[in-house]
Parts: sequence; structure tokens; C-alpha cells
Amino acid sequence: MTRGLPLCSHTHPQAIVAWQAGQPITLARFVTDVKALAARLPDRVWMINACNDRYRFTVGIGAALTRGQVSLLPHNLMPATLAELEHRYAGLYRLHDEAAGQADDLRGMAQHRYPDDLASAPVIQPVAVPSFPASQVAAVLFTSGTTGESGAHTRRWGTIVDSARPEAERLKLDPDHPLAVLGTVPAQHSYGFESTVFLPLQGGGSFAAERPFFPADVAAALRALPRPRMLVTTPVHLRACLGAGVEAPPVDLVLSATSTLPDEMAAQAEQAFAAPLVEIYGSTETGQVASRRTVDGPQWRTLAGVSVGVEAGETFAEGGHVGARTTLADVIETSDREHFVLRGRSVDMVNIAGKRSSIVHLERQLLSIEGVVDAALLYTGD
Repeated sequence: MTRGLPLCSHTHPQAIVAWQAGQPITLARFVTDVKALAARLPDRVWMINACNDRYRFTVGIGAALTRGQVSLLPHNLMPATLAELEHRYAGLYRLHDEAAGQADDLRGMAQHRYPDDLASAPVIQPVAVPSFPASQVAAVLFTSGTTGESGAHTRRWGTIVDSARPEAERLKLDPDHPLAVLGTVPAQHSYGFESTVFLPLQGGGSFAAERPFFPADVAAALRALPRPRMLVTTPVHLRACLGAGVEAPPVDLVLSATSTLPDEMAAQAEQAFAAPLVEIYGSTETGQVASRRTVDGPQWRTLAGVSVGVEAGETFAEGGHVGARTTLADVIETSDREHFVLRGRSVDMVNIAGKRSSIVHLERQLLSIEGVVDAALLYTGD
């Protein structure tokens, strides 16, 4: 029998799923919005989910799943990228939440604007959370690619759920004390998709619809959320927040990904936010692979069911939600199949005066110099 997995782990109709403009959105409202949007979507196969509001994005994902449609999540929403996808996925359309008229210049691409009146529809009773087969193709995430064409990575619904649940377990999320999540990363990005949407959905928490950018806005958005609360961010955003002189409100957890954090910055962030900071390691190809609390040392531990290894000079991850053996773009040193230390990206390894190092490591050394706020190293060879 086909395994059905629910859109979220919440069960009580009044459980809070999201926060939008400081107002709570209940499970009953969320399920009603998903079903109402699904009924209005055009009858097509491929949908680019370009909604900026994280709640509307999530409703769009649920509605597409309900209709058996596949959500395309490009690495950016530039016209050239969208035109490329339109060429590769015939008959696609774009779901967006822009003001009327703003999307009219996309070369005639089919558009569907998120309905403003959706939230005013009567709440459906009783609440029945939709479930979907684990094998259903839910989304395609894209990397920029090195040949000019975006790399496409398919995620089945079971893979998404099986990725979120081990992350929730690793972060010790407690459904009896739901965690409110604020993300500074877009929902279309693999990290944002996993940790700002499906981590709270599958972990019994809630998420903020907003994506603040400036440090003062990040602080204000955090204060608007109840505790326990978590900030999902990146080293770039963390550096900006720590250097802006804005008082950070206390949180209960800080999550960082996209590049490794310097130890000193991790310690500063823990002090500023009065919370532990955990890093997530992964890629668009594999999804999340491992985590570490940076101040505890350089060693990473894989998520449940996932293992890593090195064979013939090639680093790989496999098992769990990753599935088949998948190549990683990093050089690692393993102590066993579940623990490793990152040594740099394989394409960034350089040999200078007979000494092997990575560009990332050298950049971190530059950043450790007092007064240096950003650094980039370009290696041109001999």
C-alpha cells in the first residue's frame, strides 16, 4: 500500500502553523487556504513558486501537491532564469504574490497571482490535514550549474518529510513547546525550503511569513515572535547583525548554513543571542547531511540514517533521505561513517609553495585579522 505522509505534523485545529504580520495562522486556516488555492490553480503540471511571503509560498506548495503539480524552485527569479525553465518545462506557470501588473514583463509567461481574498474564506470544518504518497514528485530545486544550464534536483514528498524529521530530532524540537522560526533566507533555496518551511511543519512548530534583511528588521521580527523561537540565517547575515550595533533579542536557537562559520563568530553569536548556534551542512544535490554546534569543535555528525565516506578521492553521502550515493563537492576527513571534519571544497584546494590548503581556509585566516570585515581570495595558479 502506498505510504501517505501528512503535509504537517500538527493535529489540533487551533495549533499555530505560521505568523503573518504578527498575527497567528492556525492549522484550520492553513488547511482551508491550501484547499481553496488548489481549487483555483490552472490545470498544468509545472508551477514556479515565486511567492515572496513565506506563508503564501507554503500554501502554494501544499496546493500544488494537492493538484499533483510539481513546484519548480529556481536558484533565482531573474527573467533569464525563468525563460530557461519555460523552455525546459513546457506549459509551466508562475505563482506569485506581487502587486497587480508587476509580472507583466515576463515575455508572456503564464501567471497566477496568489488571491488576496483567500484569507477571508470561511474555515473548513472538520480539519483534515492532506496527505500525499511518499513517491509523489513534490519539487525540483535548481543549482546555478557550471555549463550555463541550471542543474535540476528532484525531491519526492517522502524525501522532504524524511529530511525534516531527523533535523527536528537533532535540534530537539518539542511539539509540546512549539518553536517559532524566523528565516533570513528565501524559501526557494534548499536550506530555506528545509529549515524555514518543512522543519516547523514536520516538527510541530510555526514559521514567520516575513524575510527581514536589515539587522534592525531581523531584531524586530524576532521580538514579534513568541518563545521558544529560532533564527535561521547565514554567516553573511550573522556578520551584519553582529556588527550593526543593534541589540539582539534572546532566542532559543540559532541555525546557520551555506558556508562554515569562523569559531569566533559562532561564539559572538551565541553570546549576542543568548542561545546555542548550530550549523547545518548539506547541498542542493543531497539536502542536509550533518550538523555541529560550532563552539564544540570542528567535527560534524551526520543526521539519522545518513553516512559519509571517501573513495578513490571522491567524497560522498548516502543513506537516509539522501538515498543513493551522491558526490559531495567538499574534501572531508572522516573518523567513521557518521563523523567528519571539513577540509575545504574540492575545487578550491590550492598548492602554494608545496603546502596544500583551501581558499575557504585562507579567507578565514584573513577574516581573523583585526579590522578585516570581509575577504575574498583569487588563486590564478603559477
